[in-house]
Amino acid sequence: MSLGISAKTALISGGSRGIGRSVALALANNGVDVAICGRNQDSLDTTANEIRATGVQCWPIQADVSRVEDIEQLMNSVADNCGGLDILVNNAVTSNSARFDELSDDEFRYHIDVKLMAYIRLARLALPMMQRSTAGRIVNVGGMTARIVAPLRMTNGVVNAGVANFTKQFSGYAAGSGVTVNCVHPGYTATERVQQIFEREAHDGNDTIDEVIARRTADIPLGKLVQPDDIAAAVLFFCSVQAAMITGQCLAVDGGSGTAIAY
Repeated sequence: MSLGISAKTALISGGSRGIGRSVALALANNGVDVAICGRNQDSLDTTANEIRATGVQCWPIQADVSRVEDIEQLMNSVADNCGGLDILVNNAVTSNSARFDELSDDEFRYHIDVKLMAYIRLARLALPMMQRSTAGRIVNVGGMTARIVAPLRMTNGVVNAGVANFTKQFSGYAAGSGVTVNCVHPGYTATERVQQIFEREAHDGNDTIDEVIARRTADIPLGKLVQPDDIAAAVLFFCSVQAAMITGQCLAVDGGSGTAIAY
């Protein structure tokens, strides 16, 4: 089945590692030219070479999306180098594995800037660029902490709930430009960031990492951690022609671990 996205252009924030890297490669394998941004140029260049090996163009752009000026420079670079934009995947993230009494105001603010405000700012600047596209797509990568309580991930929960709300609110506004806006909520995904969460849990509980992973995996009905490629598959669907009439939705990719009923 053709996804109908070949020869389009995408920007993935946080695109050099983890989920972002898998999304970028999945898009590239379907013929999409890709711009990726992140803070580490070496990591960006390594992933860019992997992407170019699929036969598409790739532009690695160093940017700290917590900074307004970096976001503006990023989008100017995309406009100058890519000749337009059809797909935006908001994926940049930070995380503190900490309890509430360990979190300062600055840590809350920083997480909000890196994720929620960056998603808002990038979407705001991307929308006019997408009006030349026949099917613009914005996909926000949130997280299951939007729906669950996670004592070591309170800043994630606050931010991801905001991402879900922004997705719905902005989808109605963007619809007038023919752009869909959707959200993917990853569950426990095998990334470096989740490994850090498991390490903190192991430390607090005097457990081994293997014991924590086994316990968390047992909570997932499908019996295994989510992989970055699983998230990429959901993002691809939202970008495809098959999802042309889907907007304002949040899809959990969590192996069935989320117990909340979201109507």
